Amino acid sequence: LKVIAIDEQLRVIYEDNVHFDKDLPEFKTQGGVYIHSDRLTVTSPVLMWVKALDMILEKMKSSGFNFSQVRALSGAGQQHGSVYWKKGSMQVLKNASAELPLHQSLQACFSVSNSPIWMDSSTASQCSALEKAVGGAQHLASITGSRAYERFTGNQIAKIYSQNPEVYLQTERISLVSSFAASLFLGAYAPIDYSDGSGMNLLQIWEKVWSVSCLDACAPGLKEKLGCPVPSHSVLGPISPYYSQRYGFSPDCKVVAFTGDNPASLAGMRLQEGDIAISLGTSDTLFLWIQEPTPALEGHILCNPVDSQTYMALLCFKNGSLMRERVRDDCASGSWDEFSKALSSTVAGNKGNLGMILSRAGSSRVSLDTCLIFPKEMEIRALIEGQFMAKRIHAEKLGYKVSKYDEKR
Repeated sequence: LKVIAIDEQLRVIYEDNVHFDKDLPEFKTQGGVYIHSDRLTVTSPVLMWVKALDMILEKMKSSGFNFSQVRALSGAGQQHGSVYWKKGSMQVLKNASAELPLHQSLQACFSVSNSPIWMDSSTASQCSALEKAVGGAQHLASITGSRAYERFTGNQIAKIYSQNPEVYLQTERISLVSSFAASLFLGAYAPIDYSDGSGMNLLQIWEKVWSVSCLDACAPGLKEKLGCPVPSHSVLGPISPYYSQRYGFSPDCKVVAFTGDNPASLAGMRLQEGDIAISLGTSDTLFLWIQEPTPALEGHILCNPVDSQTYMALLCFKNGSLMRERVRDDCASGSWDEFSKALSSTVAGNKGNLGMILSRAGSSRVSLDTCLIFPKEMEIRALIEGQFMAKRIHAEKLGYKVSKYDEKR
């Protein structure tokens, strides 16, 4: 859990974090999660998140941070995780005593104590059922922006309902991690925002309302448990009196809707229409502002957190840094400096040589002169250009357009 405070000039005036494994060892998580015996089910304890919030606010208080100067707060949560509030929890949240840490007041408030998170891939049968119910994978993508994905919240809810219907019936509200965190500050159930909500396989991304056919395919009475979605920049209301009494927040401090981590990246990078941002990691992530998306079987279309009338496309490529590191080790003695110099020494286009290099399938190259052995510097450029060409092709399938001006530039 991370916190950052900025002033009106956007200067950072405070930063801190709580590390789940190290700072909250009593929960016995690894990487902040529990990986279950089937290796498919992955969860996090809800109370760990609440206790982390208590802990980080206490750290700020001890450091002398002036909470009374905070005019507004918002946040981002990991996409696709979900929290299940037990019946009666709304009143407990609203009336939490400022004499107690929040996690003590809320310890009996969750019908599911360990929340399914983005790493969970145990809902294959629910995904198949959802796609079948709405007329196929492409039709589901056309409605919700994505085909059925195992980690998406609708399928997680369907699993809980099918395996534990009594637990589902005990649940009065289902939050995403983002709206859950906003709820803690609001002292009431915060609505799900359009952008994070479009990563659930439940939201009609065009009309910004829940899809009745998707809801019905997952669980009965689900619309009431989700509440009405709102624009990602909505002001939800003033902060709960709990925080004024315990930490000294101004009663006028506003809570702005929280969103998912991926939409927040688009906002934080200040992307505009036509821009692309690429995060290079174990998996490469590409996200972009898009006006007229065309949902496909690969990739995701989400509602834009900055402009509710437009969209963002999101693509994840598993063949990312691991492949670059392998080529670095083979062709640049394991040195990124050597790798960069070799890349700079070759020309754009690589003299017509293209590499399609896959970690599980060895190396496959296509060359205009049928040469099958590349110099090392050409191998490096073939990898980089091949990876980025693949990103462009997939982005164009989702509706991204590269103009002639962009190509010349």
